[in-house]
Amino acid sequence: MTWKERERAFYVGAPLAIVPALGFLPAVIFLVVVPKVAHGRAWAVITLPLLAVAGSIGLWKLALGAVQRPFGILNALNVGALLVLLTIAAYTGLFLAIMTARF
Repeated sequence: MTWKERERAFYVGAPLAIVPALGFLPAVIFLVVVPKVAHGRAWAVITLPLLAVAGSIGLWKLALGAVQRPFGILNALNVGALLVLLTIAAYTGLFLAIMTARF
């Protein structure tokens, strides 16, 4: 990958991975677990797969950018974004596990 392709992968991949990860937990809680919106489960059928696809594309771009040579600042930024994504996934999983035990 050239430097510009790596920059583009980071600039596109980071928001595509992090924003759906942040939106996944509220979407599950407010559309599936305790529907607060009319036809919440129908909206969830549309929303959750879109979030999953966008997050997967962003994760793929971040992973590709993290391992490309030569190693430099963009690799560090990609790894940092992956660590942020890992943290979001951890608290989402923990919260959903607590909600499952609660209901």
